[in-house]
Amino acid sequence: MAIDPSNTLFFEWHFIRITATLVYTWITMLILVIASFLLTRNLKSGKKISLSQNIVETLIETISGQIAKISQQEFKRYFPFVGTLFIFIFTATILSIVPGFVSPTGSLNTTIALSLCVFFAAPAYGIRVQGIRKYLKEYTKPSIIMLPFNIIGEFSRTISMAIRLYGNVMSSSIIIAILLGIIPLFFPIIMQLLGLLTGTIQAYIFAVLATVYIAAATRGK
Repeated sequence: MAIDPSNTLFFEWHFIRITATLVYTWITMLILVIASFLLTRNLKSGKKISLSQNIVETLIETISGQIAKISQQEFKRYFPFVGTLFIFIFTATILSIVPGFVSPTGSLNTTIALSLCVFFAAPAYGIRVQGIRKYLKEYTKPSIIMLPFNIIGEFSRTISMAIRLYGNVMSSSIIIAILLGIIPLFFPIIMQLLGLLTGTIQAYIFAVLATVYIAAATRGK
């Protein structure tokens, strides 16, 4: 059983390397694109709506409600970014129940990439809302002495987010792999369900942390 998809190489030519991480990420993205098209192609207004539209509206309301509650700001500002993070991580985790599919979030490359998205999104939103001078001034509070520590803090939380998500997904994969060699049927199924629950929680936590960091950047640290 391949635990880390980055260890599986499908194609290599000079500096171009196509690993399982990329392939599973592309598969996840393709599924999300197709699902988005199918779920939103016949949207209607009024009381009589389809089941697919009901699912979409419930998902949007749930995510936007959480963003508004956590950030205490207008949720529309962050919804596209934070919502995409949650849906991608959640979908990648759910797909891990498919035989042969390994969640791309089980690769440190993927979790670092997601964390870097948050790393760059926070100052981008902050500068957009506060202006570059006011935003950069936050790094010198309460005094200029704190400047290097605040900068280090930005990098450390990015690393923390990447390792947290990677560690939780990897740990469940390792446990399942061990149990498959000991008890090949019933118990691993239970652990797989627990792994899905853990993955869902991790998707939620990652989205919450992204919201907190962006909200802090837009209203001042």
